[in-house]
Amino acid sequence: MILLRTREIMMEKFRPNLRKYDLTDQQWRVLRALFDHGVKDLGELADLCCILKPSITRIIRSMEKRNLLAKNVDVSDNRRTIVSIMPRGEDLVARIGPNSEKIYQEMTSAFGESELEDLYNKLDALAQKIGNRPAS
Repeated sequence: MILLRTREIMMEKFRPNLRKYDLTDQQWRVLRALFDHGVKDLGELADLCCILKPSITRIIRSMEKRNLLAKNVDVSDNRRTIVSIMPRGEDLVARIGPNSEKIYQEMTSAFGESELEDLYNKLDALAQKIGNRPAS
């Protein structure tokens, strides 16, 4: 419960800015993942964003309607769906990103840079050991 409580406390800091642009937590994760990592297939994107595949399909559909991203069938494999960020999505990341960075800086200052780095490393190690996930 402590991990969930901590996540919710942290997200309370970010959500007002996301709401201003009519984005959910999950939609923001999708935008950031595509912005930071480039074009991804639907399965890779779901894994990267820690979103279940049925949920990401719905999220992608709504974001596609808003012209935040594009979804296309992979020409080399018709079974794969490729997702990419659109200029409007990049613009949102550019507008929201600085505020998010400011919040991260405030959290780093409050907790301490080395303590936060240590916490990230320990959480990453825990995730690898119990979840069979690659290191972040």
